[in-house]
Amino acid sequence: MTNYYFIGIKGTGMASLARILHDQGNAVSGSDIEKETFTQFPLIKEGIKITDFNIDHIKKNQVVIRGNAFSVDHPQVVQAKRLGDRVLSYPQAVEEVIRSHTSIAIAGTHGKTSTTGLISHILSDRLTTSYLIGDGVGKGVADSKYFVVEADEYRRHFSTYTPDIAVITNIDWDHPDYYRDKDDVFKAFSEFADKVNKIIFAYGEDSEIKRLKPKKALIKTFGFKPSDDFYITDIEKKTSGTAFKIVHDGKRSEEFFAKIEGEHGLIDTTAAIVVAEYLKISEQDIADSLLSYTGVKRRFNIHHFAGFTLIDDYAHHPNEIKATIDAARQKFPDKRIVAVFQPHTYSRVRAFKDEYVNVLKAADKVFITPIFGSLREKNGDVKSEDILNKLPNAGSIITENNVKEELSPEKDSVLVFMGAGDIEKYEDKLKD
Repeated sequence: MTNYYFIGIKGTGMASLARILHDQGNAVSGSDIEKETFTQFPLIKEGIKITDFNIDHIKKNQVVIRGNAFSVDHPQVVQAKRLGDRVLSYPQAVEEVIRSHTSIAIAGTHGKTSTTGLISHILSDRLTTSYLIGDGVGKGVADSKYFVVEADEYRRHFSTYTPDIAVITNIDWDHPDYYRDKDDVFKAFSEFADKVNKIIFAYGEDSEIKRLKPKKALIKTFGFKPSDDFYITDIEKKTSGTAFKIVHDGKRSEEFFAKIEGEHGLIDTTAAIVVAEYLKISEQDIADSLLSYTGVKRRFNIHHFAGFTLIDDYAHHPNEIKATIDAARQKFPDKRIVAVFQPHTYSRVRAFKDEYVNVLKAADKVFITPIFGSLREKNGDVKSEDILNKLPNAGSIITENNVKEELSPEKDSVLVFMGAGDIEKYEDKLKD
């Protein structure tokens, strides 16, 4: 048994990893801010202690794991080094865990959490599988053969991983506070692809993915075109999801059903299917697992309360917002779609202001909250009004004080809350 201490244990990836190491019989504790987050409750339920950042919590003979938001100068990191403890970054710790498994890493600017959740679910039904998903969920299975991990591109965190199998859902410019442009993002994904040992399954219609030339791994594509190695056909959209088949080597599969609405749901589900088939899981078993899939946190989660229909989604990039509104239209074709959007970071708003306007026009009405900053970015020279004032379907700026007043008249609409910050506080205020 190893004694692990997580600095920033409430982070989504960190919380997942903490639960995995706890499941495997290790002693796990950690520190974080006092503010309540959805990731802390599973940790508390499993008896994992969460403390403040006092350096006295750092003891000798711990393995200290440093969250991505915390620098090497953090007082607890400094104390751990002074005591001679082993200190790992989050990506280094993940690589250590997955190295002893047949590892499957899911990367992509968009869709990686849903795809990781799908693959984890299908494999866990049939094979001994541990997994780490970016929504704060992780499971460690003793002596598991397979490990499914979400591979985050932010600050090249995934560059540490050396997976056997990889999925790349897309390559797009995001995190403008770190990446200069799309070429910089492509370079990071190219470096990740070079470290994959066996095979990469990638979305074939992505222009950046087509440029990849991995050093070791074979690339197989999936998508909507017959030129893809696995292409989607016989699509039938329903309010409960989408029925479809896949053609591979000239053979048409049996019918699958994607419970994730919209085109992105088809892409994510197909990625999961081709990975499962590669690992010799039968079509029938895959189809059965897809039907029992219940989704991941903050990805198109639907709630009904007091006559309201509310969708909660992590979408914060323009392409993700487009996909979420598209999915809402499929799920609720006869309802007005009202977007409640929380912009995430000033640098992202500065970079994608016009794109936000274009995609939000697809909603019937749009409300926007103040910008959510970050530890690295607490203010900036842009504001939410820069988006709202350009929208022909503009509502108003939403605050915790006016959320009931502004949104109550929209009771017969579908309210789509989107954001990667703390947008749940507005949802909770409306529910209260």
